[in-house]
Amino acid sequence: MNNLRIFFSSRKSWTLPYLIFSAVFVIIPLILILVYAFTDDAGHLTLENFRKFFAHPEAVNTFVYSIGIAILTTIGCILLGYPAAWILSQSKMSYSRTLILLFILPMWVNILIRTLATVALFDFLRLPLGEGALIFGMIYNYLPFMIYPIYNTLQKMDRSYIEAAQDLGAGSSQVFWKVVFPLSMPGVVSGIMMVFMPTISTFAIAELLTMNNIKLFGTTIQENINNSLWNYGAALSLIMLFLIAVTSLFSTENSDDSEKGGGNVW
Repeated sequence: MNNLRIFFSSRKSWTLPYLIFSAVFVIIPLILILVYAFTDDAGHLTLENFRKFFAHPEAVNTFVYSIGIAILTTIGCILLGYPAAWILSQSKMSYSRTLILLFILPMWVNILIRTLATVALFDFLRLPLGEGALIFGMIYNYLPFMIYPIYNTLQKMDRSYIEAAQDLGAGSSQVFWKVVFPLSMPGVVSGIMMVFMPTISTFAIAELLTMNNIKLFGTTIQENINNSLWNYGAALSLIMLFLIAVTSLFSTENSDDSEKGGGNVW
């Protein structure tokens, strides 16, 4: 009894719920994906699932197309999100908090409801559903995920760098490109990760905004799982996870380089 009391009174015991949650919903599912991806229906080790992916041009083309859609969505979110975050960071504190709340407010609504609202909007405007609607819906759904990290980074920026640049005679454009933009790169990298990764794996948005005429890689995985092709579906999921992991490592290195070089902007 005393041992239990000592255990639950220690700070280490506070991590127990998180460890259980991670084990049940993260570690075990990942292990199952690995097992299914490298086995066949009989449970024998094989690489046939990966050979099947590379042997089907349709699956490879869908994978490449999904990466292209994710890149376009990310670029669109940067082009729209960075100016918005910059304007918000320059606003008065009371106004900026209200405006940032308005940008974040759509995130409180389920993504399927937002997508259905986008479908209704296109129907009302009599615009065709397709690739354009898909990119529009992607940017609409994930734009807040780009704005907030950039805004947060700009808000925490040390203003003495800007003042020093102005004292040295730098103009507004020089201050932005040589001081503000380099120092805001960690926020940009975080926004890219928060937009690019879910865009790669989504399928519901594509199905609704294209009337299931355009297939993304997430849709391919879903179809195989629904058809009980667990092994092939797990192999596709592992390929997608590998891409996300590589992207995460690459963005982390870029973020570290930006933070190290952020102070030396002149």
